[in-house]
Amino acid sequence: MGFFDRFSTDVGIDLGTCNTLIYVRGKGIVINEPSVVAVERGTKRVVAVGAEAKRMLYKTPGDIQAIRPLADGVIADMDSTEKMIRYFISKIVPKHRLFSSVRMKIGIPSCITEVEKRAVQEAALKAGAKEVGVIEESLAAAIGAQIPIHEPAGHMVCDIGGGTTEVSVISLNGMVVTNAIRLGGDEFDESIIKHVRNVHNMIIGQQTAEKLKIEIGNATPDKNIETMEIKGTDAITGLPRRLEIDSVEVREALKDPVTQIVDEIKHTLAQTPPELAADIFTHGIVMAGGGSLLKGLPKLISKETGVPVILVESPLECIAVGAGQAFEVFSDMTSDRSIYDSINS
Repeated sequence: MGFFDRFSTDVGIDLGTCNTLIYVRGKGIVINEPSVVAVERGTKRVVAVGAEAKRMLYKTPGDIQAIRPLADGVIADMDSTEKMIRYFISKIVPKHRLFSSVRMKIGIPSCITEVEKRAVQEAALKAGAKEVGVIEESLAAAIGAQIPIHEPAGHMVCDIGGGTTEVSVISLNGMVVTNAIRLGGDEFDESIIKHVRNVHNMIIGQQTAEKLKIEIGNATPDKNIETMEIKGTDAITGLPRRLEIDSVEVREALKDPVTQIVDEIKHTLAQTPPELAADIFTHGIVMAGGGSLLKGLPKLISKETGVPVILVESPLECIAVGAGQAFEVFSDMTSDRSIYDSINS
């Protein structure tokens, strides 16, 4: 280790569509906040970031705009993403530490393009990182779940994030088979919003749909039928209105996106070499990501595939932890100084 490396801060980031989590080696998860930035229109001055900015979503006056800078697991607004990363890093590394530097490992969906991957690296480098490496989310989730990925054995990981779902078979430190679709927790919310509008002529917001999903959402029938009162706008009169909805109806609303995820897992299993498939039947399918917390989803996947399903202990933190621990697992982290040089040339 060189002299300046002693002052470096190794950071793993799950730059998610819904939430950004940051893991610092030796400290654990230090940031877990919504991926939202509030800025002044015109000047683009940052007003709030994270949880405070999320409270402003869809509620801002004309001169302030609350932005979700990531969509479907990729950067939709480069400037806002850079400001968000810079803000979070400033909370981790004090400005007075002149010799400090930040090395980042960022989890990315395998389905993104090279241009989208470059955008993630550029945003982190512009935010002040010394070195930036990327790691596929499935691999990061496997490391975070303490799966022995170095073994010559098959392990399947299903990561359901806010904007993407990735299913991979991992063996000998690499991904043998991987498939990803741009569908996740956000699509669950949108399905609920569409259902309430189509069936009840009522318009609800994303945060109300998310609350429904978390509190009474489910993927399999349950003995106890739960109900919840929601408020929104009548689509015909335009007046405020309230409605009581039950868990059976929410499950029906979520049927399409849930089915797509199950089909993607089946498709990946069908592509898996027989010897690795046998390992997966023994080890089970490991589920990570916030979307995997939908009640009854692991049970449904196990029923549909005939394979045991294990939900990791901390699904939301798994990728960030794994990305940070990847510095030790893969000591030869790739540093992309050429990107940094091109930005500053």
